[in-house]
Amino acid sequence: MIRAYHVVFGAYGFWLPNDPRGSWSEFVRSWELVCFGKAAKVSTRRSLAADPHDRQLRGAAKGELKYPVVQFTGPQALAIAQGFRRGMDESAYVLHACSILSEHVHLVVARHARKVEQIIGHMKGRASQQLTKEGIHPLASHGKPDGTYPSPWADGCWKVYLNDDRQVANAIRYVQENPIHEGKPRQQWSFVTPYNV
Repeated sequence: MIRAYHVVFGAYGFWLPNDPRGSWSEFVRSWELVCFGKAAKVSTRRSLAADPHDRQLRGAAKGELKYPVVQFTGPQALAIAQGFRRGMDESAYVLHACSILSEHVHLVVARHARKVEQIIGHMKGRASQQLTKEGIHPLASHGKPDGTYPSPWADGCWKVYLNDDRQVANAIRYVQENPIHEGKPRQQWSFVTPYNV
């Protein structure tokens, strides 16, 4: 029985559908990206981030995106956290771990009546609203005629279903240690609820 989800979702441009290391995408929607290859669909549950790949090819593909690649600053990460808190308060989501990094987010989310994809869509939406409210949306210079901004998030998310206490504990540890791998301190968010076995 599913107890929680380990979810990873990226900022715009973080992990392209045809990333040489693989992705969870089944097709490439952007014509500018198609020339860099088809979607590289994989089904592995392990992280592919450290796998060797053609960095030059990946960089060239990112250069063809419609908007600049998003990299969140510290103040933007704090705004994202405030957006997450709002989403949690609205729908009683429980997070057991959270790391907001410059290019992507890791969460361990307790099972909920909503599908995990709906939860992540809600959290991304509230985070985007908070970035706009604080005047620090990373794509504010690319505003649309209707006054809105492009999403700072990549489509979709990568998720692993966690079915027992050991899997949940391992995912929490992974999320907590993720900033350390990027040379940053661990993150402690007041809205994270410890997982009790």
